[in-house]
Amino acid sequence: MAATSTTWTAAALELGVATGQRRGAVSRSGPIEASVEASVEALVVAARGGDRAAFARLYDRFAAAVHAVALARVAWSECGDVVQDVFLQAWQRLPSLREPAAFPGWLMAIARHRATDVARAPRAAARPPRPGDDGELEGVVAPVPAAEVREALAAIRALPEAYRETLVMRLVEGLTGPEIAERTGMQPGSVRVHLHRGMMLLRARLGITDGAGGGAVDGEGEP
Repeated sequence: MAATSTTWTAAALELGVATGQRRGAVSRSGPIEASVEASVEALVVAARGGDRAAFARLYDRFAAAVHAVALARVAWSECGDVVQDVFLQAWQRLPSLREPAAFPGWLMAIARHRATDVARAPRAAARPPRPGDDGELEGVVAPVPAAEVREALAAIRALPEAYRETLVMRLVEGLTGPEIAERTGMQPGSVRVHLHRGMMLLRARLGITDGAGGGAVDGEGEP
């Protein structure tokens, strides 16, 4: 690995890769975000009753996690379509969700299935590469050569599924450990373990042996 690539990846891991910037590109800002925080269960119950504003708030809260699940499997340029498809399916299937508290895990399962379908589609392999594929992350870390971003994403995608999803949520989407737990339905302790082990595997794959970024990304010090 080139010295510049190692330098960028170490710095990216140390800083958490522009936390919050990618999330802002996925979720929407406005009055919904400024309103009183409602529980996921309350929003699901309201959305099942046809409340589109409640479902919009669920979108705002979970879009970054869905985007991360997609990015762990498909090209960056295809993630937006996956996110829209997932929430369309969720809206249509919401009446079938028996337990509102199960919404996070239920939504992540829809996201995994949809992203896997897109990744396996023949057109994804047949079409020539186009700008934005595999992580030209404009506005995330500047300047970052596209080749280095692709290298880092390829390294994350080579990890076991549980690790790559949580790492993308943390490093690319800027979600904290507690936020990842809330968005996925995982226990906070499990999220910390996945981040810690995933970071160890990622640093090894990228050839980073000095421990750069462990404390800043693992979430061990987060509430």
